[in-house]
Amino acid sequence: MANFLGLIGNIVTLLGLLLFVVAGIARLGGAHYLMGYENMTIFTAGIGLLVIACLAKLYQLSSR
Repeated sequence: MANFLGLIGNIVTLLGLLLFVVAGIARLGGAHYLMGYENMTIFTAGIGLLVIACLAKLYQLSSR
């Protein structure tokens, strides 16, 4: 179970970073909307995914 949480944490981290960076670059480029959503919404979703990944990794470390 701990290895599974580590893998999930890594995958969610990559997804969160991807959303975070794409929204940030688009906003710096002057776009307010991306894929029909406001950039701040995508940016916040990326931050949320990073928080979930941190919690999964923390739970993995504490269950050892």
